[in-house]
Amino acid sequence: MTQARGPFEVKITPQSGLEPPLARMAIEKRYRGDLDAEGVGEMLTAATDVAGSAGYVAIERVAGTLGGRTGSFVLQHTGTMSRGEPSLSITVVPDSGTGELAGLSGRLGIEIREGGAHFYDFEYTFGAGGS
Repeated sequence: MTQARGPFEVKITPQSGLEPPLARMAIEKRYRGDLDAEGVGEMLTAATDVAGSAGYVAIERVAGTLGGRTGSFVLQHTGTMSRGEPSLSITVVPDSGTGELAGLSGRLGIEIREGGAHFYDFEYTFGAGGS
């Protein structure tokens, strides 16, 4: 596995069409560092009456350069908070890599530091279709 790290900025814009406790958001991201790319996607969230408990799913298309290779890929997000305890899984959708990123697979982790700065840690490899 190869590792890519760096900061990213995220903009989340609420969308209409769902009734609470559900919500839909548009996502825009700018990755910097080892992954130099832009991400766009959609997120669905569900809140609960219990403080610190919620869930979300999202699909995000990322386009740019990773490790000197250019192309795009799709990330699938699944996250829950259970009374303040987070659980997050962000994985590359199989066979979603295009261009020089064909065959990409991997998992992306997110860290939000004090003050709100966002950082990613992306462990990835290339299999079928990549070299």
